[in-house]
Amino acid sequence: MPRRFTIRIGLAVLAALILVPPSPAQTKARISPEKKTVLEWLSRPETVDRFGRISDAIWTYAELGLQETRSSALLADTLEQAGFKVERGLAGMPTCFVATYGSGRPVIGLLGEFDALPMLSQKGRVPVREPLVDGAPGHGCGHNTMATAASAAAIALKEAIDKHGLKGTIKVFGSPAEEIIISRPFMIRAGLFKGVDAVIDNHSGSGFGTAYGRSNNAIFSAIFSFKGRTAHGASAWGGRSALDAVELTNIAANFLREHLPPSHRLHYVVLEGGQAPNVVPDRASVWYYVRNTDELVESTFQRVVDCAKAGALASGTEMEPIRTIAAAHQMHANKGLAELLHRNIELVGMPAWSGEEQAFARALQKELKAAESGMPAKVDPLKEPRREGLGGGSSDVGDVSLVAPTATVRFPGQVPGAVGHHWSSVACNYGSTAWKGLNAGAKAIAAAAIDLMTRPEELVKIRAEFEDYVKKTPYKSFLPAEAKPALDLNEELMRKFRGAMEKLERRPD
Repeated sequence: MPRRFTIRIGLAVLAALILVPPSPAQTKARISPEKKTVLEWLSRPETVDRFGRISDAIWTYAELGLQETRSSALLADTLEQAGFKVERGLAGMPTCFVATYGSGRPVIGLLGEFDALPMLSQKGRVPVREPLVDGAPGHGCGHNTMATAASAAAIALKEAIDKHGLKGTIKVFGSPAEEIIISRPFMIRAGLFKGVDAVIDNHSGSGFGTAYGRSNNAIFSAIFSFKGRTAHGASAWGGRSALDAVELTNIAANFLREHLPPSHRLHYVVLEGGQAPNVVPDRASVWYYVRNTDELVESTFQRVVDCAKAGALASGTEMEPIRTIAAAHQMHANKGLAELLHRNIELVGMPAWSGEEQAFARALQKELKAAESGMPAKVDPLKEPRREGLGGGSSDVGDVSLVAPTATVRFPGQVPGAVGHHWSSVACNYGSTAWKGLNAGAKAIAAAAIDLMTRPEELVKIRAEFEDYVKKTPYKSFLPAEAKPALDLNEELMRKFRGAMEKLERRPD
């Protein structure tokens, strides 16, 4: 397996790799003219190549949350050039945008995110650890493919609207900072989802499927900061250590774990703790993620707040006002919409993987000591809800699912066995398998949206389920009234690496 990072790949070679013959389901199913239009447009070599290059460009930008200036601009410009009306800098976030096309109902929302993760820089299509830039960010969750897939699907839907005179409106919600769970609660607060009839989310992965019901964890993300008093480290009795307050907070929180239900997740990083051992630090801060179910997350977070208050009291320091970075609900995926998505996933079918792609997959699986099964062959069955309260990750899509019926297309491209938020996922999210995966995802999204626009009985069923659900589970934002998007949070870290990363960027044209 070659161990070099390839910047340019010939158009003809990639088109040959990526074009997927119709699946058996496609050849047997009766496809409406409107759906045929979107599937054919997305199958064109120039379409596959164009959005693959956009995805790879965003992969090389690898911009952290709320610093995604180039990624957001590329996607917004692409939609604007296709004829969408694009509003930028929304909900207090410069990299947030909404792109709109069409008129009237139904209003179909497509979600897309585009931020990277710190510390994960890795060469694309290389099955061993080889950073592009040591310590720099990387796309370890596939977000470079996700807003790209939503944009491709949206433009395909525009083609169908124009050709067939369809009534309805498509909205692409360019959602920054999902990796730090920030944007959607603020977007909801700003009213951006008002009037949306249904929302199709998407996420990259190693399979091709969807699910319904409640999943993931609700989350509070907050920074606790303390003010003390400096003193000489050798005569520290005159000082008050803010670092002591942080350490006492963490000790108390770790003792708290045994008294929390198994559904909780609790993790933290120290952001600031002093600059020299011989100076008692007068400032220190710690950033916490506190996760639990919707019902328990607020009370769990309050217990961690009490740990921080105790740390301040015990150290004789002052605790500053809590800075809430994010607060989001669990995912509540709509069953009717998931069933509709699943039918279209089966229609599209799993991409056909090349011999080179299978070889890369097995080489990476061998490196990770995972089963050397290669790329997946079949789409996933429709997944029923997990048992509630078993923990897991978090996403601010959860808030969206409580203001409009929402479900997620999980499309392939990553190697089975690759680890999330890890260099192995970064290696997968560049190049031909990522192109094939996002293209398959775009087809499923667009095909399902066509059903929502042309088969009103489907949307009536989905909306009825949603309205009944939110009567029992009404939406209440967890965000404090004073919370604002943390525009500065990743600014310094992104500035540190941007120059070196720009030298390795891939152009989208």
